[in-house]
Amino acid sequence: MDTYRDLKIQSKKQHEYISLDGNSLTTADLVSLGKVLYKIKLSAEAEEHVSRARDVIEKIISEKQVVYGVNTGFGKFAQTVVGKDQLKELQENLVRATSAGVGAPLSPERTRMLLALRINVLAKGHSGVSLETLQKMVAAFNASCLSWVPEQGTVGASGDLAPLAHMALGLMGEGRMWSPQTGWTDATAVLEAHGLTPISLKPKEGLSLINGTQMISSLGAEAVERAEAITRQADVIAALTLETLKGTNKAFDIDVHAVRPHPGQILVAQRFRSLLHSDFFPSEITDEKSYEGVQDAYSLRCCPQVHGVTNDTIAFVKNILNTELNSATDNPLVFPERGITISAGNFHGEYPAKALDFLAIGVHELANISERRIERLCNPSLSNLPAFLVKEGGLNSGFMVVHCTAAALVSENKVLCHPASVDSLSTSAATEDHVSMGGWAARKALKVVEHVEQVLAIELLAACQALEFHRPLKTTAPLEKVYELLRSVVRPWDKDRIMSTDIEVAHQLLLKKKVWKAVLPYMDQYKKSEHQHLSSSNSSSELLFI
Repeated sequence: MDTYRDLKIQSKKQHEYISLDGNSLTTADLVSLGKVLYKIKLSAEAEEHVSRARDVIEKIISEKQVVYGVNTGFGKFAQTVVGKDQLKELQENLVRATSAGVGAPLSPERTRMLLALRINVLAKGHSGVSLETLQKMVAAFNASCLSWVPEQGTVGASGDLAPLAHMALGLMGEGRMWSPQTGWTDATAVLEAHGLTPISLKPKEGLSLINGTQMISSLGAEAVERAEAITRQADVIAALTLETLKGTNKAFDIDVHAVRPHPGQILVAQRFRSLLHSDFFPSEITDEKSYEGVQDAYSLRCCPQVHGVTNDTIAFVKNILNTELNSATDNPLVFPERGITISAGNFHGEYPAKALDFLAIGVHELANISERRIERLCNPSLSNLPAFLVKEGGLNSGFMVVHCTAAALVSENKVLCHPASVDSLSTSAATEDHVSMGGWAARKALKVVEHVEQVLAIELLAACQALEFHRPLKTTAPLEKVYELLRSVVRPWDKDRIMSTDIEVAHQLLLKKKVWKAVLPYMDQYKKSEHQHLSSSNSSSELLFI
């Protein structure tokens, strides 16, 4: 859901709440909040923590202590002390001056994620924002009053300053906002249309709203959730390709993977066993007796090893992001129990930046190996199927250029996989002399994931078309369900037609996880059966069963 129209429709359906406390938000929760599946509220504990942290800031002001960001300038101007009568102006100036982003705005879904995540980290109670301000942010979120947030301009330390400043600007009633009711217009008008009032910044609150890694992390949450979904479905699509190429399932034997027990590898091999020919789900196309080869090509035989490490990469990245989603990334941090503030570096985006660079590299390999399988499907010398999977070749070109599209996307990914976080440029007159470039790491990780989805959509189309040439023989029950799913929205190719529409339809199936949902009941049945068999045989491989 990337359009304003979709969000406007979905906004009418939300009714349940997620309670934000700064400690328990997950990447899946955040994506659901972006999709308007839930509203948010603050937990009672969060409200208490926020109020106690604000008391520390108020004490600093009343006692005329000098604290960075409360009554001083910022960055290079940290040594400049600002008078009490200018503290509100100081915070407003900061937000206005930092609203310096460029480029296209974030989609409404991603802006909601950004706002929800900023609320969550403020709810942790270490930023010093007032409860009144935080409650106004919650109200804006629940009404889907969304600021114009350009996607470019952050270097990922000191946090995602520019995008978060643009988000804060709208909440202050300045710049532009959008809501399902008003569309894009003046921010004050949008807030008024929903019975809301702009935030009036108190001391430190401008800094509290803009200092953190929430742009990196919110985009990263979407990237890792989509990566997980396509990684699961890649196993299904690859299994279907192997079936149509009449490959063997021997490479997925449980004992093979027991002697190299990487969790992701074991998981992928088990999925392949559950989808391919077995006594539980027999195939009329392939079985052990009909296999004519010695061993299959790497792009078929090595799926557990290649797809497996992508699974393990996703688990690693999720762990980092789920920690980051519930971390205080402001500066200075407020510690109410000690009654002090501490200037430090939790705003630095190196953790999510490195993780998302790693995610891009890991998930890209799914497209890299998928493109090789598409080649095998289209090449009659490798498939023993009609060239480019079409009848009357020559008159028809079939999947010839569709394969070129897959190759182009894979090539683009190879450039996008260059890590953003290996770069750093000194900023703020060398005060902020090392940065993460995490914003770019997150944006390009999302683009890599999208390309992977599109390449696998092409493989899905090609594998189902290849299956046509094996009819009337049937494949396994779960793979027949995948075929039926695709054929419910894309008809077979008897002659050439426009291909881009079919690619997008297949892509939407993957985005909605429909391929995974189609096979999951069958995989669960097989898993239970295999587990019972291993238990009865007292096999040592049972310990590796996932």
